[in-house]
Amino acid sequence: MVSTRIEKMFKRDESIEAVFVSKKENVRYLSNFKGDESFLFITREGAKYLLTDFRYTEQAKKEATEFEVVDYKGKLYDTVKDLMVSHNISKLFVEGYHLSFSFMSEMKEKLEDRVCALSFSLDEIRAVKDDEEIEKIKKAVEIADRAFEHILKFIKPGISENEIVAELNYFILKNGAKGFSFEPIVASGKRSSLPHGVATDKKIEAGDTVLIDFGCNFDGYMSDMTRTVFVGKVENQMVKIYHIVKEAQQKAEEFIKEGLKANEVDKIARDYIGSFGYMEKFGHSLGHGVGLEIHELPRLSPKSEMVLEENMVVTIEPGIYIEDFGGVRIEDIVVVKSGGCEILTKSSKELIVI
Repeated sequence: MVSTRIEKMFKRDESIEAVFVSKKENVRYLSNFKGDESFLFITREGAKYLLTDFRYTEQAKKEATEFEVVDYKGKLYDTVKDLMVSHNISKLFVEGYHLSFSFMSEMKEKLEDRVCALSFSLDEIRAVKDDEEIEKIKKAVEIADRAFEHILKFIKPGISENEIVAELNYFILKNGAKGFSFEPIVASGKRSSLPHGVATDKKIEAGDTVLIDFGCNFDGYMSDMTRTVFVGKVENQMVKIYHIVKEAQQKAEEFIKEGLKANEVDKIARDYIGSFGYMEKFGHSLGHGVGLEIHELPRLSPKSEMVLEENMVVTIEPGIYIEDFGGVRIEDIVVVKSGGCEILTKSSKELIVI
């Protein structure tokens, strides 16, 4: 699998002699090394080196089995320069979009300006998942689905938002997740109008809307889901908003498929919400890619013209948020297919009143 991913990288630009990879998620993707403080030096001719320090050499040898592990002993540039000489590399291509200006400047100086930026982002390659990646994402989604089912029995008046997060955390760890894929959002009552309203000590009250957005990290791969539930009586306006959001999401999920532009999918949900007068209350993108990072390519946004490909994994998460009243968001993870999509998230989207 690692070799196939490396081949995809070199096919993107035939002029590349060698690549220096520095972003943690890209190091993991191309080598299977799960630690920190590491870099990859890969040549088109097949030489593969993982550069790290003493803390990670043993781990790297066990995980990055297709790579020669090198302890650079604090002399990264000297090590890279030696590898360039030994493999007769005239130009080293690096992740310019990821490196800081100071790192890139120093690298150019140390390597005598024999460095240039990749013409593409490795994130673009990672946007299309292979079977192994999809299976890990499915497992992360499955744990999250079970956690949501569990938390419905836990939510009641008097429980705080932070207690909900703590219970979710305990459940997902006990059921095989490494942890959350991001800081969970639990926003209740009027706070549910905050799209990224992280949990507080606020206690759940009768009549509250409770927006819950969380995900799991399973073996480095992320899931992401949102459901909005209600405690006790639900106001009529909130019922209407809930069904608008639910229908908007359904329309987008029925529409999405390989070959469409990302903004075409966003438009389906956005226009439907706008037809009820809530266009300005849906202020974020419809969705985003998910994988080794919680936010990846593609972006399902009004500005993104990225063409969707089979086995891209994305969220579909429309929402309506009204300040000082509340909000609703519903989010699934789906796999893009040639004739539609596979919806991975299985949690109910019916209006739930606790």
